[in-house]
Amino acid sequence: MSSFSIKATAKAVPEKIVTNDDLAKIMDTSDEWISRRTGIKERRVAVSETTTSLCAEVASKLLDKSNVDASQIDFIIVGTMSSDYQTPATAAAVQGIIGANNAIAFDINAACSGFVYGAYTMQALLNSKPNALGIVIGGEQLSKLINWHDRTTAVLFGDGAGGMLVSNQGSGEVLASNLKTYGDQGKALLAGHMIGDEHFGKVADQTDQYFHMDGREVFNFATKNVPNSIKEALSEANLDVNDVKYFILHQANARIVKNVARKMKVDDQKFPINIDHYGNTAAASEPILLSEMMENGLIAKGDIIVLSGFGGGLTTGTIILRY
Repeated sequence: MSSFSIKATAKAVPEKIVTNDDLAKIMDTSDEWISRRTGIKERRVAVSETTTSLCAEVASKLLDKSNVDASQIDFIIVGTMSSDYQTPATAAAVQGIIGANNAIAFDINAACSGFVYGAYTMQALLNSKPNALGIVIGGEQLSKLINWHDRTTAVLFGDGAGGMLVSNQGSGEVLASNLKTYGDQGKALLAGHMIGDEHFGKVADQTDQYFHMDGREVFNFATKNVPNSIKEALSEANLDVNDVKYFILHQANARIVKNVARKMKVDDQKFPINIDHYGNTAAASEPILLSEMMENGLIAKGDIIVLSGFGGGLTTGTIILRY
């Protein structure tokens, strides 16, 4: 067990709301079709916001909420698959914006598992230094990776960011973790392909940035491997499902979340869902949901929560925390 105390949580989402009815105006779909298959009613779509600005807003809120000066931050990790640049990292940009001059900062791209992978990595970093503070953020502007005329993917995704400020001082703990990568299945979900043709002496203008997803394969992957990941982490921590207050899963599809609850034989009230308001925000989905639950007083000191992400890679990632 490791000291991993959450001092604050925060979220940031774009102002613009795009409803299912809005999408029905530009493609062959309907609110009924989208809602029944995914549980999504609306999503936030960036207009002036970017992945960097959303993540920086989260970081600033975390500092304000915890009454911590940016100079005190030791580590910043951003989980994202939609950074504004290939370099510099989004985390480095956030470090500069908030003035966290003493922090090392880097990104993790594990797609929808990125926040959990970031929390796992942050745990190790916090253990490397006494009295350390770290910021873990999941942030995405997925709207720039969407073909808005492909209803198989366009209806699913949204933009946003969420995060937490954590310390290695206090009563919080990481009780167990379980991370896995299934690279042989990676082609089930692709985005941001940089064409690999010879570029010497040429102007590189051919890319395929849009999402391509085998929805059925991803659904089957998630409903099989996410329960296994959670069960293995619970076993490592010598815990039972009844010891857990909430299972905070990546908000990919309401049917996936409910299917996981059913397979684990757990009341789905322990599996909160907010995908109806935000869509699939990849690495941002768990911290956005966590932040909302904290704001609403649903999690108290001493509660055990499970964070579990799954998606591109393909990957799964579960971490069990005592708040």
